[in-house]
Amino acid sequence: MGKPAELLPGTLDMLILKAVSLEALHGYGVLLRIRQISGGALDIAQGSLYPALYRLERQRLLDTHWGLSENNRRARFYTLTAAGRRRLKEEAAGWNRLAVAIASALDARPEEA
Repeated sequence: MGKPAELLPGTLDMLILKAVSLEALHGYGVLLRIRQISGGALDIAQGSLYPALYRLERQRLLDTHWGLSENNRRARFYTLTAAGRRRLKEEAAGWNRLAVAIASALDARPEEA
C-alpha cells in the first residue's frame, strides 16, 4: 500500500462523526476506526484528532462519558448527539455531491468540451 492519503480541509470532523456514529469510541479508537473504514488509506495524527474531538464536543455534536478501554484503562468515550447525526447527514450529502461533480469533471472527454 502507498502512503496515506492527505485529508482535505474540513473532512476530519465528518470522518470523526462517521466513526463515532458506528459505536461509542475513545479517542484512540476513533483513529483506529477511521483507518479501518478507509481501508488503511487515512491515518489521522493524534495532534489533529484531539483538538477536533474537543471542538465537536463544544459544538454539542458529540457527547462524552467515562468508561474502560479494551486494556482496562479509564478512557473518555464519544457518542453522537442528535445534532451530530444531523450534521453528519448534511456533510455526507454535500461531500457526495462534490465527489460526483469532481468525478464527472475528471471523466470529461475532449469532444464534450
